[in-house]
Amino acid sequence: MISALLLSFALGSAEKRAVEFLAKEVPGWPADNQCYSCHNNGDAARALFAAVRRGHDVSEASLAGTLDWLRQPAAWGDQKGEEAFSDVVLTRIQFASALSDAIDASLIRDGDALTAAARLVASDQRDDGSWQLDASGSIGSPATYGRFLATATAHHVLTAADSKLFAAELRRADAFLRDAEVKTVLAAAAVLRALADAGDAPALRQQGLCQDLIVEGQAPSGGWGPYVSSAPEPFDTALVLLALVRYGGNEKLIEAGRKYLLSTQLDDGSWPETTRPAGQISYAQYISTTGWALLALLETAP
Repeated sequence: MISALLLSFALGSAEKRAVEFLAKEVPGWPADNQCYSCHNNGDAARALFAAVRRGHDVSEASLAGTLDWLRQPAAWGDQKGEEAFSDVVLTRIQFASALSDAIDASLIRDGDALTAAARLVASDQRDDGSWQLDASGSIGSPATYGRFLATATAHHVLTAADSKLFAAELRRADAFLRDAEVKTVLAAAAVLRALADAGDAPALRQQGLCQDLIVEGQAPSGGWGPYVSSAPEPFDTALVLLALVRYGGNEKLIEAGRKYLLSTQLDDGSWPETTRPAGQISYAQYISTTGWALLALLETAP
């Protein structure tokens, strides 16, 4: 059994190595590909912003280009290269979420940029209150999100931007999140995190169902996979940890999940990519997985 002191030290070391790894990778993509990506400059950048907020040393040079890009929501759809072919709805959600986190870390102070980004996100909402991505109906992954995580993240963006201005969109999103049939651990984590502060009867009922799925789905190793019976993956584990810490969940579950993330971190500070199906090779998923894992460690740190 790892003592509390050793666990704290291990977490600090893990975070530092992950920050150092992402501080190189985040600016590397636009330098090599002449475009900004949702995986490097969205998901991974969010983790670095959280690290700054937590007092970690992150060089200005590693963030400067991404911050300049995030300040310009109107330009997000003007890219050339492979990122121009990505899902536009998801692109807006990921970059807007990163912009919101940069503002939280006091790295960007332009509230108007977040309002503009939130307007783009709001324009993509479906009539049922959700944000539907590709037509495949995929469960989602670190870099592709899926319907539940996309909706939960969009909900966060609109709330952070202006809950009054986007009141109608938030009501529709709230209704979707409360009424949706949650069948997977990934969906349960996304919904629980989004509804963590809600206290009405439908929200409480949904929170209970989500918690039950999460408890049932924890593997002996301490991690979680996308389904109750799935082998654990770093991404799904990170998403559950973020939900539990936001909701005020069981500390034993959180501690076991953190130990799983520590055990799966690679020597260079990254984590192996979570893919659907498992075991594939994907740089985008690799970088996004590392971003989500670092974010989970930062948010659950003692």
